[in-house]
Amino acid sequence: MSKVEIRGIWLTTTDSRVLQSRQSIAEAMEFLAETGFNVVFPVVWNKGVTLYPSATMWKMFGIEINSNFLGRDPLAELVAEAQRVGLKVIPWFEYGFASSYNSNGGMLLKQKPEWGAYDYKGNLLKKNGFEWLNAFDFHVQEFLLNLVLEVVRNYDIDGIQGDDRFPALPSEGGYDQGTMNRYHQEFQKYPPQNYKDKHWLQWRANILTDVLALLYQEVKAINPDLLVSISPNIYDWGLQEYLQDSPTWLKRGIVDIIHPQIYRRDFLSYKCILNRLVNEQFTDAMLPKLAPGILIKLGKYRITPDYFLQVIEYHRQLGINGEVCFFYEGLRENNDQLAKVLKNGPYAQWAAFPKLADLQEVGVSYHRSTSILQRLEKRLRKIFKG
Repeated sequence: MSKVEIRGIWLTTTDSRVLQSRQSIAEAMEFLAETGFNVVFPVVWNKGVTLYPSATMWKMFGIEINSNFLGRDPLAELVAEAQRVGLKVIPWFEYGFASSYNSNGGMLLKQKPEWGAYDYKGNLLKKNGFEWLNAFDFHVQEFLLNLVLEVVRNYDIDGIQGDDRFPALPSEGGYDQGTMNRYHQEFQKYPPQNYKDKHWLQWRANILTDVLALLYQEVKAINPDLLVSISPNIYDWGLQEYLQDSPTWLKRGIVDIIHPQIYRRDFLSYKCILNRLVNEQFTDAMLPKLAPGILIKLGKYRITPDYFLQVIEYHRQLGINGEVCFFYEGLRENNDQLAKVLKNGPYAQWAAFPKLADLQEVGVSYHRSTSILQRLEKRLRKIFKG
């Protein structure tokens, strides 16, 4: 009986040239299959542009695709080359609700300044270099959902992926007039200046949970076999800093696979965080959904082969059958050192990617519950019929 594991890798445009040509895409997919991977998460949305020809972007902003890829469709090329070697493809909407990086909102907010998110002082919301769209604005939510759904409709993919920016918003945000008015209408008072006030924090997190719930519903309506995969920040830091309530996502059954970004640079720290997540968030029935995110390369940092093997071995000890590595180029350094470690070790035996039935918890059903979600659904219903 063959193994069933999630063996994933993120494919970026930053510090990588894989998407620059059909040939380099083909070579990368062959390399991943030979190494033992079975799913790739290619970026399709970052820096305010798509990496596929987007009717949504053309209609809203007059820009069809990242200018580096004019005349091509990198996503279509990647899907074809991945399928040729047996890899699953789950497109990754990297920037999510972020509009730009150190660019004062970039092209998106230059054309639609009313889409900006703001902090308590009235400044454009910026955190760790990223400027943000207002994730609580119905038009912004509509825009992001349409980006995802056009990919779902137009490509032979296996799922879609959000991350630490989708659904997410820095907890310093939410002080635009529209969001404050909604809060006032519901509670007869305006939001507190303390952006980490427990009630205010949870109220905003609930809105983002409802956005994910709607996304899940609409993806499944198009193709019930597609996976909704999310790679959030670690709870509860993710809730406190980015309004990501991942335990609630799991309880509501609105995520099929989850990849918490346990980006720690020593095994003891990694182990402690993983133990806490498993013990506090995952029942035995939920555990198949978990495939943690491992940082193998970032800037000057490189994971060591010993640490890499320790992490994967510990996953299997806990009954976690999978992981996703950030990111592809880390496999290729030092004469493909890390790829050889996998190919000659934990990935030596081929593993099938899990079927949706393997990931679903019996007894969990999808619920529609809040007026916010109902209001958003009403606004979007006409668009999703198209």
